[in-house]
Amino acid sequence: MTKLEQIEKSVSELAPKEFEAFSAWFEEFQAARWDERIAADSGAGKLDALADKALADFRAGKTRSL
Repeated sequence: MTKLEQIEKSVSELAPKEFEAFSAWFEEFQAARWDERIAADSGAGKLDALADKALADFRAGKTRSL
């Protein structure tokens, strides 16, 4: 059995309250990982082209108010 299969089995066997607690923890864990990836990509300049395009569109009047 792979590690992933073990985790899936363990999660599927959780009691409802344990599953709720696990779900809340996992959502926070996933959000933190996402934030780390965005910060790393931003620091590496991977988002610069997107930001430049958005600013150029804004300056050219190609945007609208929300």
